[in-house]
Parts: sequence; structure tokens; C-alpha cells
Amino acid sequence: MARPRFFPAIGSTQVLLICLFASLLCFHGVVSSSLQISQLDFNKTFFVSDNRGGGGENGAGSGGSRQTTMFLPLFLSPPRLNQSSPSSSSVASVQQSRRHLQSRRPNARMSLHDDLLLNGYYTTRLWIGTPPQRFALIVDTGSTVTYVPCSTCEQCGKHQDPRFQPDLSSSYETLKCNIDCNCDAERENCIYDRQYAEMSSSSGILGVDIVSFGNLSELAPQRAIFGCENMETGDLYSQHADGIMGLGRGELSIVDQLVKKNVISDSFSLCYGGMDFGGGAMVLGGISPPADMVYTRSDPARSPYYNIELKEMHVAGKALALDPRVFDRKHGTVLDSGTTYAYLPEEAFTAFKAAIMKEVHALKQIQGPDPNYNDICFSGAGSDPSQLSSTFPLVEMVFSNGQKLALSPENYLFRHSKVRGAYCLGIFQNGKDPTTLLGGIIVRNTLVTYDREHEKVGFWKTNCSDLWGRLNFSSLSPPPPSGMDNTNSTADVVPTLAPTEQPQYNTSEEVKAGQVTFYMSLSVNYSDLKPHIPELEQLIAKELDINGSQVHLLNFTSKGNGSLIRWAIYPPGSADSMPNSTAMVSCSFLIVSVYL
Repeated sequence: MARPRFFPAIGSTQVLLICLFASLLCFHGVVSSSLQISQLDFNKTFFVSDNRGGGGENGAGSGGSRQTTMFLPLFLSPPRLNQSSPSSSSVASVQQSRRHLQSRRPNARMSLHDDLLLNGYYTTRLWIGTPPQRFALIVDTGSTVTYVPCSTCEQCGKHQDPRFQPDLSSSYETLKCNIDCNCDAERENCIYDRQYAEMSSSSGILGVDIVSFGNLSELAPQRAIFGCENMETGDLYSQHADGIMGLGRGELSIVDQLVKKNVISDSFSLCYGGMDFGGGAMVLGGISPPADMVYTRSDPARSPYYNIELKEMHVAGKALALDPRVFDRKHGTVLDSGTTYAYLPEEAFTAFKAAIMKEVHALKQIQGPDPNYNDICFSGAGSDPSQLSSTFPLVEMVFSNGQKLALSPENYLFRHSKVRGAYCLGIFQNGKDPTTLLGGIIVRNTLVTYDREHEKVGFWKTNCSDLWGRLNFSSLSPPPPSGMDNTNSTADVVPTLAPTEQPQYNTSEEVKAGQVTFYMSLSVNYSDLKPHIPELEQLIAKELDINGSQVHLLNFTSKGNGSLIRWAIYPPGSADSMPNSTAMVSCSFLIVSVYL
């Protein structure tokens, strides 16, 4: 049964009729292009009062209500070119830019924070909810769930940001129990439970909400499943970071979810900053790989983790005397961004340690910074990490295809925290476990591309602090995230002035819209409107003759007793673009009637 066309009364008898004028011009579009009102001024929106109804001056015939019609013109946003480009850029250059973008799906460029050795991890920022709530999440290729502490958590530590408050997000929903998930004891909600090797754990319920990727992202906010924690133990309880961003292989992985929605290609990249720098960059989605990127196969059938085909290790140009199969036992050689150091099987570590000791015999071996660990440390190497190559040898990893990844000293050493100019080996024996585990230290100042579509992993030595410039990323500006700022705040988003003229475009070719965004202004407080947001979504879907799942509330702004809501219409299912009948509401109106 269809939902009723009008909302039930909220406490006032005012009737508001909103008409969204949707004149979307034909243009040669890109699959990832966006049709939107990018700027809007409250003072320039025009209203027409309509007191028809035969009820005289007080509108008695319509129950004393006043009906107002509001027109919001929808402008086609120009392609976001380099801000330094002249405003009179030719149509040819615009079309060339569109052709350039047509070759790939959008990606989410994101910054990395913290330091591998000071914090033990790298984090990125993710915003969840409407309005968005910010979280610092450890990027972890060994985890398959993204989770944050929930406001209802009874056993969660004190972390960097406030806990997620589902009640403050108008777009949040719990994932209800079904045959495809583990359910709670009451069989009401889907739950998750993760145990880690260092004896920490996380558990909670699964929810669905809008996830935003930051102001560097070309990728628009997306609905995604994530964990709302109700219990943490071990390091997860005591760490400063809020939670985990799971990048592993699995249905709940943020990467798998975005790939399944067909909004990014099946790839992502991480680039960790070097010694003493920290930070770095990451990309969800594909990139144009550098010509000299080194590749190795990654077989998803080999293990559930991101494995690589390591066959040899060289120290100072000399191969370690090892059976190549030593790197292929149990899970093989695994890349794990959530692990700090590297761990080799016993025989491989013994050979590696001996080779390093032989090359640095002139240095003095000293005790490590923590007496609880038997670290192998050396003094007398100097304080400048850029000069370490003159003292410590080059290490190379040789893959099954013969390609080599060169490891500079910063990729296998960490700075001694108590002795100036001293360094310690960051590669250890993996106990009795025959798996080779390569943590973040191995890939500092290395762009690592996890090309899942082609079952390979690529490595490119670079300065991760300047990755965007070195990769020559497109200068197109990304769409703004859904009202986010630098805090976990629900502060209002202030709209800017509207354009005075409708931009002109080449209208000779067919439109292909990957997303339509528009604003809706309502003269009602958002707290009163919030319970009816799902109903409003269905009304919009009905008017456009689309599925309700295509309509998403991105953010809202409260202004006095009014609300400005930003909506997005996405293509159905896994489609890259939506039909012209949806994207082009040419010279027509979207009428939504609301009784308030």
C-alpha cells in the first residue's frame, strides 16, 4: 500500500506547498557528474502566497490554513575546473575535461594522520550520519568491519572523539536480523564480533547510515553498513583512535560495499609517511598507476588476507640462503596495514638478522628502549634519517615474477626513543607462526595499490607527504561532504549566495547524470520534521517515479523555525547513471505537499 500523500499534523495547521522547479538542461555528461544547486541564498528564494479555497480572508474553506508555493530553480553545475582557469574557458576545454574523467569512476582521496611508531597506527577521518559526526579510524587491511563506539556502549574506552549518537542522525537505521547475518539473542538486530591476535576485541550491532569521506573526495557520501560498538577490550579499549576502518576482503568491508554499489572501481591505495613525518594519504577507488610501479600477484583464494608472492630477500645485494617456500607457509606473505612492524618465520628472521649484523659491524649494539623486549639496536648512525643509507644496507624483496621492491633503512628500522642517533630493527621473528606478516613499517614512503580487480598489489617508492602532486591528480574539485567540519559537531551549514545567471552549456548531446542534488526549504523546525523524513523520501521517490532507496538526505541547516534540507538522487542499484526521464525534469515541477 502506498504511503499517504500528506503528513499527519505535527501541532500547527499551516500548510506548506513546495514546488521544486527542476529545469535540467541536456549536456554531454559524465557518468560521475553531478546535477546540483551548489549555492543558495535564503533571501533570494521567492514565494507565492495562495489563499484560494473560498474561505474568505481567513481561509476558512481550507481549515484556516495558508498555502505557500516556493520555487527553487535547479541549475546545472559547471564542471569543476582548476580555480586558476579563466572564467571564459572554451567549451572544447570543458568537453576535454569531461572525456578525461569518463575513463574512470570517482574515487575518495583521504588524508592519513598520526604516526606508525608513535601511535602504532595510521588513521583517517570518516563522517557518519546526518548531520555528520566525525571519527578517527585506524586504516586496517586485516579487518573487514568498520566500527565506532556507540553512545549506548557500556564498555568502551575514552577516545579521540565523542561516541556516535544514532538518535542524532536522521538517516540512521539498525540492520534488522536476517538470514545473511548473525543476530542478537532477541533476533531483532544484526550483530558483529571481532577478535584480534593481540587479545583485543570489539562487538556491537550493525547499523546503516550515510558515510562521508572528506573534502578531498570526488565520491559523494554513501549509505554503508558499519558497527556500533557496545563493548571493547584490550588495545581497542585503551587506544586514542575511535575505531577501525575495515579495508579487508568481506561483505562488510567498506571497500566491498562501495564496489558492490558500483561507485568505485575494485581497488584502493595507501601511502604511509616516512620516518619522523607520519601522516600520508589513501584513495578508495582506482588511480592511474605510475609507469614504474612494481607488482606482485595477490591471490584471494590463497587466504582471506592481502597476500603477496614473496620468494627471496636480499641484503646488500646478496640473497639470503633460504628455501623460497619459507615465505609461502600457512597464510603466505600477508600485508597488514594495521600491524606496526614486520614478522618473519624463524629461519627467515635468523638469516635476515645475521646479514644485517654483518653489514653494520662498525656500529655499537646497545639495549633497546624497553627492557621487556629483546630489541636489536645500534648506536652511532647519526640523527638524520636521510643519511641512514650510508650506514645500513639496502634490503630487497624479490617477488615470484622477478620484480624487486627496494627497502631503504626507514622501511626496516625504528628510531630508539631513549638514545639519540640510535636505531632498532623493526623486523622480528613471528614466534612459531610460519606466516610472514608485513606491517606498515615495510611500506613507509611507498604507495601501495591493492588492485583487487586484477588480483595484484603494486608498490611505488615516493614521498607520501606529497602524493597528490606526484601522482598528478586531476585538479577537479570534489563535491563538498555533507556539512562536515573539523569537529564532531552538529553545527549548521551556512549556504552561500546563489548564482545570478544560469550557466550555459553545450546542449547537443544526451545527459548522463550520476547524481542529482537539490535543496528543499521547509518552514518547520527540523526536530519536528525528523520523524517524517522517511515519509518525505518516499514522496519524492513517488513524484520522480523511482525507488525510495535512490533518495538520500545528505544534510540539513536549521535557520530559526525553518529547515534547509539537501537531498541527493542516486542511480538505481549498481547502475552508473540514471535514465534521462529521471535526470531531466525539463520545464516541470516536483510538487510535494506537506500539512504541518
